[in-house]
Amino acid sequence: MKRLLPFFLCFGILVFWSSCREDFEFRPSTGNLVFERDTVFLDTVFNNIGSSTFNLKIFNRSDEDIVIPTIQLERGVSSFYRMNVDGSTGLEGDQEGKFFEDVELLANDSLFIFIETTIDISTLPTLENEFLYTDRILFDSGSEQQDVDLVTLVRDAIFIFSQRDNTTGLRETLTFDVDGDGNPDETTLEGRFLEDNELTFTNEKPYVIYGYAGVGSGQTLTIEAGARVHFHADSGIIVTDNASLQINGEISNDPEALENEVIFEGDRLEPLFSDIPGQWGTIWLFNGSINNTINYATIKNGTIGILAEGNDSGPTDKLTITNSQIYNFSAFGILGRATSIRGENVVINNIGQSSFAGTLGGRYNFTHSTIANYWDTSFREFPALLLNDFVQIDATTIATNPLLEANFINCIVYGNDNPEFILDQQGDVFNFKFTNCLLRFDNNNLEGTQNFMFDDITFYEGNIFNEDPEFRDPFENGLQIDETSAANGLANPLFSLQVPFDILGISRTTSPDSGAYESIIFSDDD
Repeated sequence: MKRLLPFFLCFGILVFWSSCREDFEFRPSTGNLVFERDTVFLDTVFNNIGSSTFNLKIFNRSDEDIVIPTIQLERGVSSFYRMNVDGSTGLEGDQEGKFFEDVELLANDSLFIFIETTIDISTLPTLENEFLYTDRILFDSGSEQQDVDLVTLVRDAIFIFSQRDNTTGLRETLTFDVDGDGNPDETTLEGRFLEDNELTFTNEKPYVIYGYAGVGSGQTLTIEAGARVHFHADSGIIVTDNASLQINGEISNDPEALENEVIFEGDRLEPLFSDIPGQWGTIWLFNGSINNTINYATIKNGTIGILAEGNDSGPTDKLTITNSQIYNFSAFGILGRATSIRGENVVINNIGQSSFAGTLGGRYNFTHSTIANYWDTSFREFPALLLNDFVQIDATTIATNPLLEANFINCIVYGNDNPEFILDQQGDVFNFKFTNCLLRFDNNNLEGTQNFMFDDITFYEGNIFNEDPEFRDPFENGLQIDETSAANGLANPLFSLQVPFDILGISRTTSPDSGAYESIIFSDDD
């Protein structure tokens, strides 16, 4: 019995103390809520595309438990915003996500409001294809009312998407001659071929592509200067047999705005997604496509920037790419397979595997290009530059194809790994040459590597190895060089005459620099 006394004594004290506590009663709020910010900017969204989820934290700094009588959107059920308050969607029906009653908040505690929006711009007046949509979150009413502003910039756009089958729920897939036997093949790639009136992309409105937009046989997709092309997840462009892609960007006056360049990126416009790889698929120049040209384009944030296949022995190059930048891809910047690519003033960086990979032989000629890789998100298996002449069929079988030529002249091939170029030969024909390039390949730090005949001018002439190019900010794709760079004055002027201006339009002098950029004097802000 003596052992039970302490228990009953403590229990009695606890019951008495609990019955005397008045602060378990929630009192109405008195307009003293504290907000982490007075405006929630939901950044920029496209018409009818949902935003990311944004949050707002609300604090009760008082020593009393309170109840907020109402939390609601000022526009009510007509608002394009929707909310979730600490896991609750509020009242049911058309007020769900719009109206909440008697929200409890403990003393010196906080709660989260999660906010999203999907806006139909067709119901709103627009100015220059943009509209600033606003609303307010109202807390309580009358003299106790407090509010937080909501602001979203909405862009109108031209949407290209495949149709959905109402019975199966699946979207249509592309059908075209994949194997070159003259018969169309069904693929699993969601998308559709562009209509004749869709074969010119202008700069009047952005384009948003769902699935793959196909360029049919004999057709040409022309993309004009200043156009903006956005891709949803697993989307891209496919250029099929005897079709062409012509990207006609121009040099911009503002190197930040890039007003005249053609820009390819994902369809999430929030700053969080501005440099995230893997948001979309690829620009696929399919086997048999011809006369593809890209000038002044910025291509970023997908899986493979450009995938070019076939046409390695034709009279003209399958792809000519000039004055263009390719950044932030989870696999490859440019991946060539038995193809022919010519590049001038090309910049590639921050790629999950190789920035440029010329595989299964072919023809590749690059002048005054910067092929870098400062990827630091995950392990990278391949170097910035990869050349080979084979494909692995199975565990014991490989197929080879001649590397007819691979010339890199006045280029920089560098990165945060060693080596940053690999030449992997299996067949009999493997022709390559590096001329007046700054290269990263340090044999002294690599066990078991071959010599690569660095002293043989048949393959290497006028190069510098393993000297830091002193890029401005390579991890943020700043690949300009200053006057202290090892690439300064390295270029062969005879080849510079073919590319007389750098990617920014700066004239190459009698002592030109290797890479896509002429050197400048960095300011204190760089």
